[in-house]
Amino acid sequence: MDLYLTGIVLKPKGLKGELKVQPVTDFPESFLKRRELYIGKTPEDAVPRRIVSAKLNQGFAWIVFEGIGSREEAEAVAGYQLFVPDRDLLPLPDDRAYIHDLIGLEVHDETGSRIGVVSDLLQMPASDVYEIDTGKRKVLVPAVEDFVEEIDLRKGIMVLRRFTEFL
Repeated sequence: MDLYLTGIVLKPKGLKGELKVQPVTDFPESFLKRRELYIGKTPEDAVPRRIVSAKLNQGFAWIVFEGIGSREEAEAVAGYQLFVPDRDLLPLPDDRAYIHDLIGLEVHDETGSRIGVVSDLLQMPASDVYEIDTGKRKVLVPAVEDFVEEIDLRKGIMVLRRFTEFL
C-alpha cells in the first residue's frame, strides 16, 4: 500500500492532545470527513490512527487522534507527517493531477526531442515549479501554460515550450 502526504503536525494545542496540522492538500475539507490517517516521520514508519475529531480554522486542521490524549503525547508527534493510502485519494478533475503522478514523466520539447524527466514539483509563492532532470543538470520550469504545452498521464509525457530559455 502506498501512502501520500496530506498534512504536517505542527504543534499541540491545549492539554488534551489536540494537534495543529498544516494541510498539504488542495482538499483541506477532507480532514473533516476522514476517520483515519497514517502518522509517522516517513511513509515507511507511519501507523494508522483513528480520528476522534477534526475541524478547520484559519487555514489549519485541528485534529484529535485516538491514543493521543495529553499534551506530552501530542508534543511527541510534533513534526510528524500525516498520510492517506492510495485507496483514499480523492478523484481529481481532468485538468488536475497528483504530484506523485507527475514525478517521473518523460519531458519533451515541442519538436518531440527528449529533454529529461520530471524529478520533483516545488511549490513556490508565485506558481508551482517543475524540476526537470536532464541527466546533466536539474532545470526549474514554472508550471504555467506559457511553458507547459501538454501533460499526458496515460502516455507518461510532458511537452514543454521554450525550454531553451531555462538553459
